[in-house]
Amino acid sequence: MSDSVVGIFEKVAFPELGIKNVTAKIDTGAYSGAIHCLNIREETVDGRTVLKFTPLDESHPEHTAVRYRTLPVTSSNGQTERRFAVHTIVVIRNVEYPIRITLAHRAGMKHPVLIGRRFLRLNKLMVDATQYKK
Repeated sequence: MSDSVVGIFEKVAFPELGIKNVTAKIDTGAYSGAIHCLNIREETVDGRTVLKFTPLDESHPEHTAVRYRTLPVTSSNGQTERRFAVHTIVVIRNVEYPIRITLAHRAGMKHPVLIGRRFLRLNKLMVDATQYKK
């Protein structure tokens, strides 16, 4: 398979977040991406507002982001909410890519990571639906 083609499910890593091997759903129907996080909150540390969150589950260390933003995100049911988004690195098929990903409570979803078409377009990646690895 070409380096520019991914499957609908891919094993990914987020090295800056301490995540080595998690299945992501590659979703061309979603504009942005999301990662499941716990304890998402803003705090003041040394007079500066930072974002704190625990990616995936309590087995991963809490992460602090000093550069982040809030974005409006519209879900598949049409509801819009504001989510925090961070810039980090995602590794797909041993290639590192920069990614802006929103932090969301995805506990009820089958996959803790969703990668949307904005990321695919920016990195010139195509999805081959016949490539199905979980």
